[in-house]
Amino acid sequence: MTSLILSSPLRGYALDLAEVPDPVFAQNMLGDGVAVDPTGDCMHAPCDGLVISVHASRHAVTLRADEGAEILMHIGIDTVALGGEGFRAHVSEGQRVLRGDPLVSFDLDALLPQARAVVTPVLLTNPEQFRISRRETGKPVGVGEALFFVEPLDAVMAGAAQAQGEVCSVDVLVPMTHGIHARPAARIAECARGFVAEATLAKGDKQGSARSPVALLALGVRCNDVVTVQTRGPDAPEALRALVDLISSGMGESAGAETPPAPAAPIIAEALPLPEGWLGGVTAAPGLAIGRVRWLRHVEREIPSFSDDPARETQRLEAALADLGQRLNARTQGEQASIAQAHLALLGDPDVAEATAGCIAKGHSADYAWRSAMRAQAEAMRATGDRRLAERADDFLDLERQILALLAGEEPETSLDLPEDTLLLAEDLLPSHVMALDLAKVRGFATMRGGPTSHVAILAGGMGLPALVAVGEGLAALEDGALVILDAGRGAIDSAPDAAALAQARDAIAAEAARRADALAAAAEQARTACGTRIEAFANLGSKQDAEVAMAHGAEGSGLLRTEFLFLESATAPDEAEQAAHYQAIADAMQGRPVIVRLMDIGGDKPAPFLPMAPEENPALGLRGIRVGLDRPDLLRSQLRAILAVQPSGQCRIMVPMVASLAELRAVRGHLDAVRAEMGVSEKVPLGIMVETPAAAVTADLLAAEADFLSVGSNDLTQYVLAMDRGNPAVAPGIDGLHPAVLRLIGQTCQGAGRHGRWVGVCGGLASDPLAVPILLGLGITELSSTPAQVPAIKAVIRSVTLEACRALADQALALPDAAQVRALARSFQEKLAFQEKLA
Repeated sequence: MTSLILSSPLRGYALDLAEVPDPVFAQNMLGDGVAVDPTGDCMHAPCDGLVISVHASRHAVTLRADEGAEILMHIGIDTVALGGEGFRAHVSEGQRVLRGDPLVSFDLDALLPQARAVVTPVLLTNPEQFRISRRETGKPVGVGEALFFVEPLDAVMAGAAQAQGEVCSVDVLVPMTHGIHARPAARIAECARGFVAEATLAKGDKQGSARSPVALLALGVRCNDVVTVQTRGPDAPEALRALVDLISSGMGESAGAETPPAPAAPIIAEALPLPEGWLGGVTAAPGLAIGRVRWLRHVEREIPSFSDDPARETQRLEAALADLGQRLNARTQGEQASIAQAHLALLGDPDVAEATAGCIAKGHSADYAWRSAMRAQAEAMRATGDRRLAERADDFLDLERQILALLAGEEPETSLDLPEDTLLLAEDLLPSHVMALDLAKVRGFATMRGGPTSHVAILAGGMGLPALVAVGEGLAALEDGALVILDAGRGAIDSAPDAAALAQARDAIAAEAARRADALAAAAEQARTACGTRIEAFANLGSKQDAEVAMAHGAEGSGLLRTEFLFLESATAPDEAEQAAHYQAIADAMQGRPVIVRLMDIGGDKPAPFLPMAPEENPALGLRGIRVGLDRPDLLRSQLRAILAVQPSGQCRIMVPMVASLAELRAVRGHLDAVRAEMGVSEKVPLGIMVETPAAAVTADLLAAEADFLSVGSNDLTQYVLAMDRGNPAVAPGIDGLHPAVLRLIGQTCQGAGRHGRWVGVCGGLASDPLAVPILLGLGITELSSTPAQVPAIKAVIRSVTLEACRALADQALALPDAAQVRALARSFQEKLAFQEKLA
C-alpha cells in the first residue's frame, strides 16, 4: 500500500503536537499526529472510512480509514466539561463517510472563552500497525489539504528488508517497569528462537543477540529506554514484528501479573540515629530475632584449568547442565518457582553455550570454561551501573557454584548444616543458599552486600525470615558465636546487647508468637472493637487457592478479588464462560460470604498480550484501569455478564478501579444496567469504586452520592500523592502509606462518604499493616481487606482498641510531618496496648 494521505479536517494553522497546551496530547499519550488551531467552525472527515465512535459530548470523533488506520480528532482542550454545549454531530457510530464529509459543527466564538484552548489534535491511535512518515506543519491549512501521511508498519518492515537485503530495523520504547531483566529477557530470547532470522537488540553503542538472555541483560535496558531491534534473514519482517509486538506489550511486567511481587520497600521506621553498638542496613524482610552469629564464608573451589579431551569435557558439562535443569524444574512453589525459571533461562543461554564451547575447544576444562563464562556475565551485570541489574550478578555466581559442584561429583547444597538459633551472616548470599536454610534452626540473616530487590530478598520475604542487607563492612566485626539481636523491621543489628535488651527482645518475640497463636485460635470470631463496633475483616484474593487460605484464617469475605491476571496471562481475551467459572469457583470457596470483584485493572504498566497499546512515557498516568474498560466496552460488558452469572445472585459486588471522575462511574453504571436488563437481573447489584487517585479522594462526597461503597487502594494512592513510582527502587524507601498526606486524603474520603451513609474500606497494603489499623479505624474505615494469612492478626488488632482511642491517635498522626514519625507514634501506641493487656 502507498502512503495514506490524511487531509486537514479543519481550516486553521497546522502545529506540531508538542505545541498543544496539554501533556496528554503533547507527550503523545493518546497517539501521534498533528494539531490544527482552527479558524473554521466545522470538522470534516480526513479520509474515507467508518465512524467507530462519537463521544457523548460530541467534541471528539474516531474514524477507521478504509486502509485500517484509526484517527482520533479532538476539538479543543478540556471541552468534555462543556457536556456537548456548542457542538452538533452530523454523524453517528457505524456510519460510513467520505473524505471531506462534515462530522461535527461547533460554535467557535462560544468555545473560545469557555475552553482552555480550541487547538484540535488529529491523532493516529494504532501505531502498532501504522506509522507517520511525513507531516505538514507550521503553516496555514484548508479543509482537504494534506496534513500528514501514514503507511502500514508491515510495508515499512518489508520495504526495509527488500532495500537492505532482508535486514529490518525498528526503534521501540521499552515499557516494562524494571526494563529488560531476567524474565523479559528470557521471553524475548524464546520469541527470537522461533524464527530463522538472526535478531539483535541495541542500546546506544551496545548490541546483543536477541536469542541470548545474558546478552540482553548486559545491555542494561531500563524502563522507557529506546532500543533498536534488527533482524536479518528470510523471515526478517515477521521476526521483527513479533519482537516489536512482544516488547511493546510490556509482557505483563507488573505487580499482580506474572512477575513475582517485589519485596516490601525498605522500611524507614525510625527517624532517630541508631544507638551506639548498633549496625544499620536495609530491610529485606521485616521481623525480630535473637541468634548466635554463624558466618557463611565463601571458599573458592579448586578446579582443573586444562584438559586434553574436549569431547569428554563437553559431555561432562552437558550432563551437569541437564542435572541442574531437572532440579530447577522440580521447584514449583511460590517465589522459588519463578526464580528457578529465571535461572533455567540463563542455563540455556546461547551466548554462554558459545563461550564455554569456545573455551573448552582451546584446551580448558569444563569447570574452567563454566566459571569463566559465569564470572564474565556477572561482571557485565555490575558494569551496567544499574543497581537492580547488579543484584542479578549473584544469579550467575549461584549457577557457577551449583554446576561446579555437579562437575566435581558432589551434590549442590540442598541444606546448610547449621546449629539451632543461628543468625547467619555473609558477605553476600545466593538464592540457593536461602532455599537451603532450615527455618527450624535459622532465626534470620544479614549480609554486607545485596539489595532489597534481589532474589535473596524476595525469598526471605516469602519465607517470613527476618533479613537485613547492605549492612556494609561493619558487619565483619561480628564474630562467630556472638549473641546479637536482629531488628530487621528497624533496619538494624544490636551487636552487643546487654541482659536488659535481650530480655526485652525475648519478651517481644514471645509476645508476638503468643499473639499470632491467639489470633489464629480466634480467627473464626467476628471482628469487633473493644467498644463493640463492628469492623469487617476481609481478604484480598486472586484465586480459589487464596480463597481457601482466607477461609482457614477467618476471613469474613473478600474486599478485593483481582481479576486482571485472567487477562494478563492470556494470549486472547478470556470468554465469559471462562471468567464466570473462575469467579464461581472462588465464590463457592467463600461459602456465601460477600465477594467484591474488581473490574479488570489492565493497561499502562499491566498490558494484556491480546490488547495492543502504544508504549506510554508514563504508564501510571496513561490508559489503565477503568479507562481501558470504557475504551473497550466489549471487554467490560463481557466481564460484567460473567460476574452477574455467579450464583447465588447477589454474593458478588462490583468495584471500579482507577476512578477519577463521576462521569466514569456513571458510564460503568450505564453498562451495568444494560447488562442487567439483557440478562433479566432485577435486583440491584452494588457498584463501588476504588479510591486510588487524589481526584477520587477529594471528590469522595460527589462520588459517594452515586457509588454504593468506596475502598481505598492505598498502594496506588500513596504513589500518586507522593509522586513516587512504587516500581522504582531509587525512590522506594520514601513510599509509605502512613505519610500524613495520604492519611489526610483517606480521612477526607471517609468524611465525604459519610455524608451519604456509604462505608469506606481499605484493600491496599495498609490494611495488612497492624501498625496502620488503629489509625485507619480512627479516620473512619469500617472494612479492612488484607492478605489472607494476615486476617487473624488484623482481627486481633481490631479487638484490642476502642474507637475513641483510635480517633485520638489518628488526630495526632495527621499533625505529624512525615511517615517515620507516624510509624514511631503507631509503635508507641501498640506498645502501650500490649502493656495494658499484660496488666489485665
